[in-house]
This record gives sequence, structure tokens and C-alpha cells, in this order.
Amino acid sequence: MSNNKNIGVIGAGSIGMAIALNLQDKGYQVAIRDIRADIETSARNSGLTVAASPADIAAFADFIIIMVVNAKQTTEVLFGERGVTSAGIAGKTILLCPTIAPEDTEAIAQRLQSARCDVLDGPVSGGPVRARDGTMSLMLAGDGAVITRHEAVLNAISSRLFRLGERIGDGARYKLVNNLVAGMNLIASSSAVALGVKMGLDPQTLVSLMSASSGQSMMLDDRLTRAIADDYAPRAYAYILTKDVALGLDMAESAHVDMPMAKHALEIFTATLARGYDELDDAAVLKTLLE
Repeated sequence: MSNNKNIGVIGAGSIGMAIALNLQDKGYQVAIRDIRADIETSARNSGLTVAASPADIAAFADFIIIMVVNAKQTTEVLFGERGVTSAGIAGKTILLCPTIAPEDTEAIAQRLQSARCDVLDGPVSGGPVRARDGTMSLMLAGDGAVITRHEAVLNAISSRLFRLGERIGDGARYKLVNNLVAGMNLIASSSAVALGVKMGLDPQTLVSLMSASSGQSMMLDDRLTRAIADDYAPRAYAYILTKDVALGLDMAESAHVDMPMAKHALEIFTATLARGYDELDDAAVLKTLLE
């Protein structure tokens, strides 16, 4: 098992920052890289090291967590100018957490492995609160020996670690299936609350009733509880779940599986972004449905 205590986190948004702070609390030396000045200031104020480039993260850490948004950003921080690979990564381990297409995960992993780097395909789920206290779900695919070597830090990140086998790309596949359901649940719950509001029902009573009944879901309990209080501060940006549902539908199409409910959900998410709500919480779909 690895005793390395130097961890790098590239992409210190709400989830990445929470992971970094959680690991710091557990005794790891953590460096972050982000392009936003306010994130860097917050990181320094919290005692984290701030790296000037992904290459500097690679020089600092032997275990590097990639927590950016999409495949383009992942490719850029790994292989671009002053990217991770420009520093030399032989013997290091990279945990790929972005929700991206399985074929992108596979292609990126192959490039990293050709540079003699170990790769784990590890999307996460649970939001910033669970990231901060280390109780996220971690969907992990990759070499079992690599997972065992880094078991301590992986368990520090996640109390719900799912070992999905050794095929890189399966982490992405499981995550996209999950996020398709999350997206459909959010639209279903939001549509029901919008119906109730338009019929003159009290939304707080409706959400409480559904949460205690057969209409319950995590998305109802978490997102709609905030939305009916007009709290759309982004814990999970609307544009991110929109991207994930679109990726999931692409995957379903490639598997010749029709998902009409997910297609309808994507239409609502797309309409939400078109209204300028892309950087609100994804619960902003309720605003769209109420208009």
C-alpha cells in the first residue's frame, strides 16, 4: 500500500475543493490547480498549496486527481502546454473523475499508460457536502493492484467505493447510467412540483408529502427542497447535468437502447440553459417548468 502523502487536485471547483480540504484534514499534503483566481485565494486561505500549472502538480504529487468538467478540459490539463505529462509521469497514478464518454476515458487512459503512468477510471457522485466529509460514491475501474496500492487515499475520498472491474471506461459507463436516472428523476420531481404549484398546492407541503411517500427520490429531497425556497445557488451546475444526460443518451444510442424519458429530460435541461440558467443549480429546471 502506498504511503505517499502528496496529493494533487486539478480542477478545484465545489467538488475538487471539497476533496482537497477533506484530504488535508486527514493528514495529506495537497496541492491544487485551477484557472480561477478566487479559487486560488480560497485555497491559500485554507492552507492548501496552489500550483502554477498542471505540470507543477505532477512534479509535486505521485497521486493526481483530475476533477475538471469534460473531455476537452481533461485532455488540455493532461497533454497541453505545461500539462501533467510535460513534467514526466512515469510511476505516478492518475485518478480520472470527470464524467465523460467511455471512449474518451479509454483514449485518455491509453495515452497516459503509454507514458508509463497508472490510471484509474473513477467518476464520483454525492455533491460537495459528501465530498467534504469523504462519503461520496466512487465508481472505480482499473488494475486491482493499483487500487490496492492506493487504498488509503481512495478510502479517504470515499466511504462508498465500488470496484467495477479492471476495464477502463466502465467507471464512465456506470456513472452515465446513474446520471441518466438522476436527470430523469429531477425532471419528474420538478414537473410534479410545478403541477402542484399551478393547481394552488403548497409546494413545501407537497415536497414533504412526496418525500415520505412513493414519490420520494434523492433529487426530490435535495434539489426540490432548495428550489421551492428559491435557492438556486449552484451546488451542481445546470450545464453539467445537461452535459451528462446528453452523454448518457449518446451511449444509449450506441447500445441501441431507446430512452424516451431521458430524451424529454434533455429537452427540459436544454431549455433551461437557453433561458440563461446554465450556471444556476440544476434544480433551475423548476424555474423553466413554472414559466
